[in-house]
Amino acid sequence: QVQLVESGGGWVQAGGSLRLSCAASGRTFGNYVMGWSRQAPGKERESVARISWRGAIIYYADSVKGRFTISRDSAKNTVYLQMNSLKPEDTAVYYCNADGQGETYWGQGTQVTVSS
Repeated sequence: QVQLVESGGGWVQAGGSLRLSCAASGRTFGNYVMGWSRQAPGKERESVARISWRGAIIYYADSVKGRFTISRDSAKNTVYLQMNSLKPEDTAVYYCNADGQGETYWGQGTQVTVSS
Protein backbone atom coordinates (compact mmCIF):
# COMPACT_ATOMS: atom_id res chain seq x y z
CA GLN A 1 0.00 0.00 0.00
CA VAL A 2 1.49 3.31 -1.10
CA GLN A 3 1.67 5.99 1.56
CA LEU A 4 2.81 9.57 1.21
CA VAL A 5 3.06 11.42 4.50
CA GLU A 6 3.75 15.16 4.48
CA SER A 7 5.17 17.16 7.34
CA GLY A 8 6.77 20.51 7.98
CA GLY A 9 3.87 22.87 7.36
CA GLY A 10 2.99 25.65 9.74
CA TRP A 11 2.72 29.37 10.19
CA VAL A 12 5.39 31.79 9.11
CA GLN A 13 5.70 35.51 8.50
CA ALA A 14 6.22 36.83 4.98
CA GLY A 15 9.86 36.52 3.97
CA GLY A 16 10.36 33.45 6.11
CA SER A 17 11.17 29.87 5.17
CA LEU A 18 9.73 26.41 5.66
CA ARG A 19 10.84 22.97 4.52
CA LEU A 20 8.22 20.39 3.71
CA SER A 21 8.98 16.68 3.76
CA CYS A 22 7.17 13.80 2.11
CA ALA A 23 7.96 10.30 3.34
CA ALA A 24 7.07 7.73 0.69
CA SER A 25 6.53 4.05 1.34
CA GLY A 26 4.82 0.99 -0.04
CA ARG A 27 6.68 0.45 -3.29
CA THR A 28 9.80 1.21 -5.27
CA PHE A 29 9.59 4.70 -6.74
CA GLY A 30 12.48 4.48 -9.18
CA ASN A 31 10.32 5.19 -12.24
CA TYR A 32 8.05 7.71 -10.57
CA VAL A 33 7.82 11.46 -10.84
CA MET A 34 7.37 13.05 -7.44
CA GLY A 35 5.81 16.42 -6.96
CA TRP A 36 4.32 19.05 -4.73
CA SER A 37 1.00 20.70 -5.44
CA ARG A 38 -0.99 23.22 -3.46
CA GLN A 39 -4.56 24.30 -3.09
CA ALA A 40 -5.60 27.65 -1.66
CA PRO A 41 -9.16 28.28 -0.41
CA GLY A 42 -11.53 28.77 -3.32
CA LYS A 43 -8.88 27.89 -5.91
CA GLU A 44 -8.01 24.82 -7.93
CA ARG A 45 -5.11 22.63 -6.98
CA GLU A 46 -1.97 23.65 -8.85
CA SER A 47 1.32 21.90 -9.43
CA VAL A 48 4.23 23.68 -7.73
CA ALA A 49 7.29 21.53 -8.46
CA ARG A 50 8.14 18.10 -9.86
CA ILE A 51 11.23 15.91 -9.78
CA SER A 52 12.02 12.48 -11.10
CA TRP A 53 12.97 9.95 -8.48
CA ARG A 54 16.37 9.82 -10.15
CA GLY A 55 16.83 13.49 -9.35
CA ALA A 56 16.05 15.38 -12.55
CA ILE A 57 14.09 18.58 -11.94
CA ILE A 58 11.15 18.57 -14.25
CA TYR A 59 9.06 21.58 -13.37
CA TYR A 60 8.65 24.68 -11.24
CA ALA A 61 5.61 26.90 -11.36
CA ASP A 62 6.53 30.42 -12.46
CA SER A 63 5.17 31.78 -9.19
CA VAL A 64 7.78 29.87 -7.14
CA LYS A 65 10.85 29.88 -9.40
CA GLY A 66 13.89 31.18 -7.57
CA ARG A 67 12.20 30.77 -4.16
CA PHE A 68 11.30 27.07 -3.88
CA THR A 69 13.59 24.08 -4.35
CA ILE A 70 12.47 20.49 -4.73
CA SER A 71 14.83 17.66 -3.89
CA ARG A 72 14.78 14.02 -2.89
CA ASP A 73 16.78 11.65 -0.75
CA SER A 74 16.40 8.23 -2.32
CA ALA A 75 18.04 6.51 0.64
CA LYS A 76 15.37 7.93 2.95
CA ASN A 77 12.55 7.64 0.38
CA THR A 78 11.78 11.28 1.09
CA VAL A 79 11.02 14.28 -1.11
CA TYR A 80 11.52 17.82 0.14
CA LEU A 81 10.27 21.26 -0.76
CA GLN A 82 12.42 24.08 0.57
CA MET A 83 10.38 27.27 0.51
CA ASN A 84 12.17 30.60 0.95
CA SER A 85 10.99 34.20 0.71
CA LEU A 86 7.47 33.09 1.42
CA LYS A 87 4.60 35.37 0.47
CA PRO A 88 1.02 35.53 1.76
CA GLU A 89 -0.12 34.19 -1.62
CA ASP A 90 1.79 30.98 -0.89
CA THR A 91 -0.78 30.18 1.80
CA ALA A 92 -2.37 26.84 0.89
CA VAL A 93 -2.59 23.18 1.73
CA TYR A 94 0.46 21.53 0.19
CA TYR A 95 0.19 17.98 -1.13
CA CYS A 96 2.85 15.49 -2.09
CA ASN A 97 2.10 13.28 -5.08
CA ALA A 98 3.69 10.38 -6.91
CA ASP A 99 3.00 9.66 -10.60
CA GLY A 100 4.03 6.49 -12.34
CA GLN A 101 2.88 3.38 -14.16
CA GLY A 102 -0.49 4.95 -14.88
CA GLU A 103 -1.18 5.68 -11.22
CA THR A 104 -1.20 8.82 -9.08
CA TYR A 105 -0.94 8.83 -5.32
CA TRP A 106 -1.55 11.76 -2.99
CA GLY A 107 -0.64 12.54 0.57
CA GLN A 108 -3.09 13.98 3.07
CA GLY A 109 -1.70 17.51 2.81
CA THR A 110 -0.03 19.93 5.17
CA GLN A 111 -1.17 23.50 5.82
CA VAL A 112 1.17 26.40 5.12
CA THR A 113 0.06 29.83 6.31
CA VAL A 114 2.08 32.95 5.50
CA SER A 115 1.10 36.14 7.29
CA SER A 116 1.85 39.62 5.99
